[in-house]
Amino acid sequence: MSSYLENSDGKFIPATKRPDGTWRKARRVKDGYVPQEEVPLYESKGKQFVAQQQTGVPPGMCPMVAAEAKKAREKLERTKVKKDATPSAAKITHVILFPKESNNLLSKALDDKLKIIDDEIDVAKQLKKLRKKIREIELIESKIKEGNAHKVDKDQLDKVKKKPEVLKHLRELEQSQPHQT
Repeated sequence: MSSYLENSDGKFIPATKRPDGTWRKARRVKDGYVPQEEVPLYESKGKQFVAQQQTGVPPGMCPMVAAEAKKAREKLERTKVKKDATPSAAKITHVILFPKESNNLLSKALDDKLKIIDDEIDVAKQLKKLRKKIREIELIESKIKEGNAHKVDKDQLDKVKKKPEVLKHLRELEQSQPHQT
């Protein structure tokens, strides 16, 4: 619809035929008018930035210059890959071959070390949980001593009753662990 008719009265959009066969009137438009279909969509700064990032062109750089630089960089990388692919005496590394039995022993030793580390982590977690339980129990006991026993529910009383078991388990874990943190 960018074709306008000019008249002594100004610019006009010519009459057009609708799909149902009726005619639209010719419309007069002011200077500088841009039809709605031709108005570019608004893009926020964020959308523009993301679109620019996807093209890979740095802000403010000419896209043609960026394309040439990219081609040159890719060509340089290809030549490096070709140079790396050529065998040379300097690139040969020493390979130590172990018999199958020693490989199995090494893998078993590594597995044992990993299990020990996992067990230590588990013990540390259990110690942390038990110490937290003891703190909670002591907090409930202090409530009871203050005379707020009516605010303590059945579950909290059960927790207080289990204090000796928790202390026993805590001591066992602390003794089984070689070094404490």
